[in-house]
Amino acid sequence: MRILCTNDDGIHAPGLEVLEKIARLFTDDVWIVAPESEQSGASRALTLSAPIRVREAGPKRYAITGTPTDCVLLGVHDLMDGPPDYVLSGVNRGQNLAEDVTMSGTIAGAMQGVQIGIPSIALSQARGFRTPDTPIPWETAEHYGPGVVAKLMEHGWPRDVVMNVNFPDREIADVTAVEVTVQGRRDHNIIYSDKRTDLRGNAYYWFGFKGTLSDPPEGTDLRAIYEGRISVTPLHMDLTHLETRHAFKGLLGGAPPKKP
Repeated sequence: MRILCTNDDGIHAPGLEVLEKIARLFTDDVWIVAPESEQSGASRALTLSAPIRVREAGPKRYAITGTPTDCVLLGVHDLMDGPPDYVLSGVNRGQNLAEDVTMSGTIAGAMQGVQIGIPSIALSQARGFRTPDTPIPWETAEHYGPGVVAKLMEHGWPRDVVMNVNFPDREIADVTAVEVTVQGRRDHNIIYSDKRTDLRGNAYYWFGFKGTLSDPPEGTDLRAIYEGRISVTPLHMDLTHLETRHAFKGLLGGAPPKKP
């Protein structure tokens, strides 16, 4: 078995170290291709207007000046000596739940693996649900990750599906269960902008995340993580909303409408 590991937090991220430990429980043929610097929020961005530099950081280990999507493409097509059997992306520093999945570079790395026909799993370690100064419980992802990944590999899943795994912000003993969930949706906007002024009097902005929890229904990824369960969500590459498609087929089907 050959596994390609990537992430969006960068080549030196502690979560990537955890991911590599998980991968090496399954095979010695582990390749690391990760961004040189953090690419959180990059989604499926592809670098098209700048050159991509590659730095060899060790045997089967590469840092590139690009996005997680760039990493998977370069890893599979240029850097590795053969295609991987699996792509593992993460372990992300923070949860990837609900609408996060459309922005996440971690999810994007796994999505790119799926797009080129490789079974892919995204893994994230939730944080920020306890006191602000509580350390991220990386040991939780390291402890439970191998078992979850093994079960997924044993059973298999459709090639156009990304498996999105989130570990709760809990110590190992406080994790209550594993739940197969649906993608949730928050009932408020979690992103805010903070306006500041530089030393020359010019305005600049930082984006950040609010810590307010939503009130999601049972069965969602959000509720599972809030209540201390590991969330496993199958995400589909097809974003078509079938109900709306059906509703508009009669309205827009046929000849193009005339200019009003």
